[in-house]
Amino acid sequence: MASSLTKDAAAQATPANGGKTFFGHPRGLATLFMTEMWERFSFYGMRALLVLYLVAPASKGGLAFAAATGAAIYSVYNATVYLLAMPGGWIADRLWGPRKTVAVAGTIIMIGHFLLAVPFEASFFVGLVFIAVGSGLLKANISTMVGHLYPDRNDPRRDGAFTIFYMGINLGAFAAPLVIGTVGQSVNWHLGFALAGVGMALGLGQFLLGTRHLAEESHRVPAPLRAEERSALLKKSGMWAGAAVVFYAIVVATGSFTINWALWPLSLAGLALPALYFVKIRRDKEITTDERSKVTGYIWFFIAAAVFWMIYDQSGSTLTVFASDNTASKLFGFDFPSSWFQSLNPLYIMALAPFVAMLWVRLKDRNPSTTVKFAYGLIGIGLSFGVMMLAQAAAAGGAKVTPLWLAMVYLVQTVAELCLSPVGLSVTTKLAPAKYAGQMMGLWFLAVTAGDCTAAIIQLVAGNAFLSEASFAIQGAVAALAGVAVIVYRKRIIALMGDVH
Repeated sequence: MASSLTKDAAAQATPANGGKTFFGHPRGLATLFMTEMWERFSFYGMRALLVLYLVAPASKGGLAFAAATGAAIYSVYNATVYLLAMPGGWIADRLWGPRKTVAVAGTIIMIGHFLLAVPFEASFFVGLVFIAVGSGLLKANISTMVGHLYPDRNDPRRDGAFTIFYMGINLGAFAAPLVIGTVGQSVNWHLGFALAGVGMALGLGQFLLGTRHLAEESHRVPAPLRAEERSALLKKSGMWAGAAVVFYAIVVATGSFTINWALWPLSLAGLALPALYFVKIRRDKEITTDERSKVTGYIWFFIAAAVFWMIYDQSGSTLTVFASDNTASKLFGFDFPSSWFQSLNPLYIMALAPFVAMLWVRLKDRNPSTTVKFAYGLIGIGLSFGVMMLAQAAAAGGAKVTPLWLAMVYLVQTVAELCLSPVGLSVTTKLAPAKYAGQMMGLWFLAVTAGDCTAAIIQLVAGNAFLSEASFAIQGAVAALAGVAVIVYRKRIIALMGDVH
């Protein structure tokens, strides 16, 4: 880390209540750490059960969707969470401020989980919408409030604070499948969903009790909407909402509605919106020629990230179905629910992230460039589906394969993630035009949306073949070849990046 903290920065960051700290950090970090840990506990716990519940037969209390449809529902749901992160940030900036936005978000998420716990299909899908909306509101703002705790951007504790904060994310994600997954699969689906609601309730309670420890900046609305802007927003929102209601009312009234009427429009929108946003930025006459070149360079990283997330986020859909249907649930004589596989990724991240970070530092001048790290991530995620192709072949004829196949797949994916994800956030901030500095972070989240929507389209088009050896081979090859393309064209990409290295 950087040099020692100055007296002025220490005075700004030290909490007023007797100088108490959280591992040497402001007390507000403990509030945000616990809030995010419980929110991730609820999110990943529900996620561990989602596809399993969607595809479980009615005789076992599930919704009996085809496996491909259940996987596509999951992919579109996950895409929507990240899609809504952009308006979530805007709402905090223009309407409520980060603190109020997170409080409202937590309440919406909690209600959503409890709606999933109600044993009615309509309630279940309404609950998914609530959770997606709430998660979008929260995701964009809780990290921002961590930064608010350190007014001095050169405060050497700042990087450490985010490390502690992200540890909370992984602790929640690790514990959730072990607790919620076990209850949902072994006792009752809806009781598992209710436990996720309890987790969010604990996080919300912790947040509301600890708001006095947050920075004053987190309470403020940075750029409040003017009255005329608010009026125009309400009119436009009402118009689009009304059009959607009328359209779907006609579809339902004619007896034509199926789940595909929701999945296809959302999947296509998730691909179209990032493309339209890039066109808008590149055509903006207020950005300089150098900034326009950097945006063009960033498009390479965006597409690479979308391909990466297309495969990576299938851990909660495709890999979950494989774990349930084709993988033995016993290892070394120990039985466990298939949802436990969802704990492997956060476990691997907590174990490997410090070593990967140290490796990049120790390499010094030999440290790979951002472009090469992206290529490593793409090749790695492609190899993970190469392993899945072999696992699917081993499961031919209905055989149950050893859990070590999936353990290997998750390990390869985690290493790939550690190559790509951290540097993706960094390069986004470096290549963003000054006018779009904040919005480009939202655009990075849209790479996840685009990847998940691509996965949903694959699942819908392929049908039951989405679990075939050919499907794994094609997707893995596309990702690996994309990584090779990034290496081959890295000089062209670097040239577009200008003074960013």
